[in-house]
Amino acid sequence: MIDTNILYYLIEDKSSLTKDVRAIVDDYDTTLYTSAESVKELVVAHRSKKLLANRWNKAEDIVTALSTDSNIIILPVDSYVVNRMAKLQINEAENHYDPSDHIIIAHAITMGMPLISSDRKFPFYKNQGLDLVTNF
Repeated sequence: MIDTNILYYLIEDKSSLTKDVRAIVDDYDTTLYTSAESVKELVVAHRSKKLLANRWNKAEDIVTALSTDSNIIILPVDSYVVNRMAKLQINEAENHYDPSDHIIIAHAITMGMPLISSDRKFPFYKNQGLDLVTNF
């Protein structure tokens, strides 16, 4: 599963991916997934003119590009994911209160998928079942 920051790097700046992560995402035998929550974050950032505004005119073009052009499967957030998120112990020591991050982490745990991310607060969740592939 690909975190929001990795999606952005795939779209805008592949040079920000480590050699190991690039090998994973460039492998044609690897099926790439992302959470609908990550796509939501990109859409919100686009609408606020903070991200990808020069690339796409409309926010819905992001969804089309990810699912069609990039062959990334967007997984819906369901009640199992939300229930897992509700059970997460939060990384309070690093003030990690981002609900989107918590949904994405819970999604990866629920699906039993490794999560590729550049977020340095995510290793905290490994002891809760997160299989993390870091991009740093």
